[in-house]
Amino acid sequence: MNGFLLAFKASRYIPAPVIHGLAWAGTMLQWSRRAKPTVRLEDNLRRVTGLEGDELRRLSRRGMRSTARYYAETFTLGRLSGDVIDARVRMVNAAPIHEAMARDGRVVVALSHSGNWDLVGAYACRNIGPVVTVAEVLKPREVFDAFVALRENVGMRILGHEGGSTFRELVRIGRTDGGVLCLLADRDLSGSGLEVDFAGQSARVAPGPAALAIATRSTLLPMMVHYERLRGRAAWRARSRWGVVMTFGEPLLPADAPKDDAVGHLTRGWVDFVGARIQEHPEDWHMLQRFGWTEGA
Repeated sequence: MNGFLLAFKASRYIPAPVIHGLAWAGTMLQWSRRAKPTVRLEDNLRRVTGLEGDELRRLSRRGMRSTARYYAETFTLGRLSGDVIDARVRMVNAAPIHEAMARDGRVVVALSHSGNWDLVGAYACRNIGPVVTVAEVLKPREVFDAFVALRENVGMRILGHEGGSTFRELVRIGRTDGGVLCLLADRDLSGSGLEVDFAGQSARVAPGPAALAIATRSTLLPMMVHYERLRGRAAWRARSRWGVVMTFGEPLLPADAPKDDAVGHLTRGWVDFVGARIQEHPEDWHMLQRFGWTEGA
């Protein structure tokens, strides 16, 4: 059985503190051995921060700890009450998303693999609107199905990434059902990524958020998720020493984009925001895979 799937199934019977401890131990072992995911992470962090040597190693250690926190929290997400979910999430500049939902009944959100995007998805289902998102179809299929079940259990609707048919289904949902259409778009899975300046480096990112906003005539909002330490009553309410902050950028409107470069214009808009926020919170960018850098990748 796949190691991830085994861990996921076992997590149903293990106390949350033990899950956190095991996740931390596993990632620290990878970090100390400089396993392939750690090497990938360090290369990506070096590009967005410019750090080298010991400083980069210290940052990657914090990054691996943040990744462990994400997986441990995600494995136990289904155990949390609605009140605890709400207590773990704080929104910054939330007015644009509430305004878009009130006006149009839908909004497209572009975000990176940062913080805990599953937790904010659960929060959004409770406090903003129904969430629809796309997930990479992992192998073996059982792993993908496990992740889908976990996310659907907290209210999200998940589509497997299967090329053009997935995009057409997103457009249909956006036009007919509405909701919060969230796309993790820093890592391009389409094979047709747009070249942009990403945190000072040339990279290819997914065109999906911009194309979806144009096709559904929706506001496009960039969003960053990062962790924050909780103390006192806030930690007690959250049943955790850690919460997440979801920070929204200013709205990007398809109507304001030049007709001859609308997708590129909107894409650069969300990338500028997300890239800058990643530079502020690099330890929470969980990019342990090959990224779309166009130089020296």
